[in-house]
Amino acid sequence: MAPANPHIISQLRQLIYYHLDCNLVRNALFFAGRLLAYDTRSPEAAYLLALCHLRLGQLKAAYDNSKNAGSRGTHLGCSYVLAQACLGLERYVEGVTALDRCKGLWAMRNTWGKHTDTRRQHLPDAAAVYCLQGKLWQAYAEHQKSIECYAEALKVNPFMWDAFTALCDLGAHVRMPNIFKMTPEMMSFLSDPSPEQMSLGALDETSPNPIPHAINHIPIVHQPPSNTDPFSVSKNRLNGEVRNHAGNSALYKKLNSSRNVITPIEDKDMTEDTPAGNGGIMDPAFFTGKGIGDEPPLAPARKARALPGMGLDLAADAPPKMRTNATARPKSRSILNSEDQEEKTLSRSSTQSNGGVELKRTVSGKLVHPPPAASKPSSAAGADQGAPPQPRKSVRLLNQLRPQTGKFSASANAGSLKEDREMRKAKAPSAKGRSVNSFTVGRVVSGNRKHGEPMEPDGKEQRQAANSNPSTQLATQKPTVNEKARELEALQWLLDLLMKLGTGYFALSHFQCQDALRMFQSITPNQRDTPWVLALIGRAHYEQASYAEAEKIFTRIRTITPSRLEDMEYYSTSLWHLKNDIDLAFLAHELIELDRSSPEAWCAVGNSFSLQREHDQALKCFKRATQLDPSFAYAYTLQGHEHVANEEYDKAMSAYRASITAENRHYNAWYGLGKVFEKQGKYPIAEHHYRTAASINPTNAVLITCIGVVLEKQNNPKAALVKYSEACQLADRNALPRFKKAKVLMALGQPERALVELKVLKDIAPDEANVHFSLGRVYKVLRQKGEAIRHFTLALNLDPKASHYIKEAMEQIEDGSDDEDGDM
Repeated sequence: MAPANPHIISQLRQLIYYHLDCNLVRNALFFAGRLLAYDTRSPEAAYLLALCHLRLGQLKAAYDNSKNAGSRGTHLGCSYVLAQACLGLERYVEGVTALDRCKGLWAMRNTWGKHTDTRRQHLPDAAAVYCLQGKLWQAYAEHQKSIECYAEALKVNPFMWDAFTALCDLGAHVRMPNIFKMTPEMMSFLSDPSPEQMSLGALDETSPNPIPHAINHIPIVHQPPSNTDPFSVSKNRLNGEVRNHAGNSALYKKLNSSRNVITPIEDKDMTEDTPAGNGGIMDPAFFTGKGIGDEPPLAPARKARALPGMGLDLAADAPPKMRTNATARPKSRSILNSEDQEEKTLSRSSTQSNGGVELKRTVSGKLVHPPPAASKPSSAAGADQGAPPQPRKSVRLLNQLRPQTGKFSASANAGSLKEDREMRKAKAPSAKGRSVNSFTVGRVVSGNRKHGEPMEPDGKEQRQAANSNPSTQLATQKPTVNEKARELEALQWLLDLLMKLGTGYFALSHFQCQDALRMFQSITPNQRDTPWVLALIGRAHYEQASYAEAEKIFTRIRTITPSRLEDMEYYSTSLWHLKNDIDLAFLAHELIELDRSSPEAWCAVGNSFSLQREHDQALKCFKRATQLDPSFAYAYTLQGHEHVANEEYDKAMSAYRASITAENRHYNAWYGLGKVFEKQGKYPIAEHHYRTAASINPTNAVLITCIGVVLEKQNNPKAALVKYSEACQLADRNALPRFKKAKVLMALGQPERALVELKVLKDIAPDEANVHFSLGRVYKVLRQKGEAIRHFTLALNLDPKASHYIKEAMEQIEDGSDDEDGDM
């Protein structure tokens, strides 16, 4: 079998990356198949094919194509794609094993700061791999190993937000200052010279011809593996075209060192970033237009040369422009600096043909034979030392582009008598007999050369464009220093923003809702008024049972982004608690129209049916939500609530346990199990589940109240009073724990304290019949008959159905007997 052509491989890979970057994944898949068929033994080809399948959601195909190299750990890309496919296929241990076997390829990789608009790193670094390992261990229910992997990912890259949120969701204790801070890699990145600074640096003025020297001294046949990213794009100044490059970075830097282009800074450990081999897109053959083994041709004696970035061909040592049939020009040539004379000279011939051999001219216009190759540097140096009155054509063109500074302008005004005598000796007798080749040269000078004609690089003009006096170099370095300071300031601003967002998210994940709200309020309005932050604010209100405030926030989110589906299950539940059936039905209708395959939409529909007391229809909707997303824990919890409403306690327990399996910290499911056991009269087991839920969410007053209820039912009123008091402190506007506290105080023979709680409760719920009935009982115990009769009468008006109990209590006032009954 013939060896694979590296140029064909390079072109196929370039097409694949192009289509992937343009999100044309099916096109990339087609060319990836061609690449694997052409080079069947290449793990890189298998990686690209597996990557295309993965992005198309074809997990099994991605698994099959990456398994050979990925399972053995010989290619980082294959192992990474294999692990991602295993995460979707629920083969968690196999994915972790594949990543562990290639740990030597990614353990020391850190590509932070190396992704730009024109540069990519298509292989993952250590932070990305650690994050993927954490997801695999988390799915495998190995939470401790998952936490360790997420922590390692954040140590390498504090911007790995996915790892941070996963740590918070797992309930890990996180110290914010240790995460969102400057890492040593960031400091080294800001202290090292930037690519712009390297590209703007002045060339060594002592080197006579830097670019041909760089080309001739770089081995072409034995090129090292490519280090440049395949997505990087730069101007190819040799042919005036824009091409992707993925080859020798030293050649690229030298070819572009005098131009204001961004040059990538490469690391020693980035050999996996781009394809290895000599067939890279940056291969010197792409610059010269010849094969890999061909040497770059030497420049002709006098041939038009390209002005960088303009496509203009200028001679390296161009003679002064003269008329074809005119005599020699006068000595004084200062008038040629005018614009009219420059326009005339630009369109005229600059060479003379003599039997097919191009002749050179001195500055004075005399014809001389080209010197041998060995004497070129000396002659070039001699030409630079002279002080001709007539500026060269390339200098005039450069003067039109930028101010003339540097040694050329200085040497032009500092000529000596000795140099003048040397120039007179080299002066030609006349200018007759010049070649009528002005058409070709005129096209070259004006930039109208044919597309694809080779242009010879020369170092003189590039030195002239790059070299400047020290003051100019300092002026170019000052913006670089300022740019570094701005980058540091921007990085610190981003870390401060993540610190605030992370602190708020951590507080909310641990159900410290007030702290989370304060932190979110400290964020700038343009960041706070985004759907993601507003959704967290709405959830914080929801967890505090402030359903009206949560409803306002979620309504605002719907106004900003009507297509958002995340967190809409909390919005629908808030409307359920508010008994707002019209808005809930409208929300369910909108979400179903938006995406019928969304579990949040089906939860909204189920809540709407539940509010209408159609529990069977609600159960069907919640089951549909769990079918669409088996890991959606909240849908299982809602199923359990509907089963409890139907008094199907066994099915309710199954649903709650499925929710706990999907998410161990879902406290609503633990609360549901406690409620089922409480209804079954198993108070110790119910207390255990309530306490488990309260350990997850210690700020929920409802959970604390439930613990007090089961304690009271176990004849432990003093312990129940402690829990009720704690619940009142957590939610002072919550009526249920305060009412329970007043009842316990009455049972313990403390009517004065009970009266204080009931007065507060009357302000919270003035239209609650039970509150007025309890106030009547307390006043009866305190022998305040008038107040007792008044509150009994209010209770009778608010709840006529309980007239039997209320009238019986009023009769006892006349008898003078005490009543220790409970509620009406």
